[in-house]
Amino acid sequence: MSALQRLQEKIEQWKQDHEEIKRQNADLKSQLTGIAGAQEAQQLLKVELESKNNLCTTHEETIVTLRQELNEKDEEIEKIIAQVETLLA
Repeated sequence: MSALQRLQEKIEQWKQDHEEIKRQNADLKSQLTGIAGAQEAQQLLKVELESKNNLCTTHEETIVTLRQELNEKDEEIEKIIAQVETLLA
């Protein structure tokens, strides 16, 4: 095999290697784009979760307040019932 043939074979192999590297590079760029999109979506989900968590906390506080008011009203009703029973007795 002549030196020229060996050189042509090496050049051909380099071309193939170069094409493979270009394909791998394109794949990696595609993966990076997907990762960036996933990170952006994850950030949006974190913001949404925080918002819903704050809303949930607000609702829990409202429930506690309403329960306290309900207990106070129950006590008032019990006092009124006791007064009515006293008046009827």
